[in-house]
Amino acid sequence: MNEEVKKNLEKQQYRIVGDHSTVKICGWTKKMIKNEGECYKYWFYGIRSNQCLQMSTNLSCANRCIFCWRDYKAPVQKEWEGPIDEPEFILNGSLEAQKKLLGGFWGNDNADKQMMKESDSVKHIAMSLTGEPICYPKINEFIDLCHSKRISTFLVTNAQYWKEIENLRPVTQLYLSLSATSKEQLKEIERPLLPEYWERMNKSLDILAKRKDRTCLRITAINGMNMKDEEGWAKLVEKGNPDFVEVKGYMFVGASRQRLDKSNMPYHEDVVEFSKKINEFLGDYEIAAEHIPSRVVLFAKKKYKKDGKWFTWIDFDKFFKLVEKDNVEIDSFLKETPMTGISGKGTRD
Repeated sequence: MNEEVKKNLEKQQYRIVGDHSTVKICGWTKKMIKNEGECYKYWFYGIRSNQCLQMSTNLSCANRCIFCWRDYKAPVQKEWEGPIDEPEFILNGSLEAQKKLLGGFWGNDNADKQMMKESDSVKHIAMSLTGEPICYPKINEFIDLCHSKRISTFLVTNAQYWKEIENLRPVTQLYLSLSATSKEQLKEIERPLLPEYWERMNKSLDILAKRKDRTCLRITAINGMNMKDEEGWAKLVEKGNPDFVEVKGYMFVGASRQRLDKSNMPYHEDVVEFSKKINEFLGDYEIAAEHIPSRVVLFAKKKYKKDGKWFTWIDFDKFFKLVEKDNVEIDSFLKETPMTGISGKGTRD
């Protein structure tokens, strides 16, 4: 990471930790502190946005996705190179960076002071900020460290590193990010550096299907590009056999505005309609919930619906007790979802 990249990231309110990790305050963290709403992860899984740390253990990525907010000056590499920071250094540095970034809210009249006090105690880490966190060579030690401090782990990977997925310790929820149903479309949208990208993605889905922890497929829906071939999407879902599927509309933000048009950002009702069409080809899933501001729809396996009520939330206390026993049985830490259903309505602005 050269100085130009570092300065560019810091200008965008990223904070660099060590040689390869980074932190940035999520917009939903700010909103919850000001009582302006919660992230979709709160409504789907019970994560409190004001106590969530958005970070990555690796800035580099092997893809140049056209929908990503990163610009093309951001670091890319196929395999890990360079120094390796220790997990404790990364975690402590990330927590400190988050605290400093939020410090200004103490003087904000719109900030809820109780929410601010709670934010000092981070309960969740979303490794989904940028880059490919699963490539960090000590990712398993980092995950174990987080769990030992009773911090949940939500990790997002781009499905190019199946060996790392296979060797990954149990996390609170593992995401595979998908954007294409064909080899040609994947090359067009994700612009991968690795030549065997299609085979890697399919192998990652095979490995995902074998995992015992909570898993999720995230489909980035781009209007005019991949919001079609619903049967193809359903086949990928069945191949990966995740517990959950999130169909999330592309957002016209950051450097992606240089590569895509605002018309590529679907309205929420378009995401709902697309999701319903995918669901027609799925037998083991049902649409469970939505988050209109994020333009995202949640599918869940039907087994998570009991007596007409959905159980997609996480009982984090039970999760950490199971982690200590090295036996993370998903059914043992489910919690009732307080608000479910789908309206299909958004705001066409």
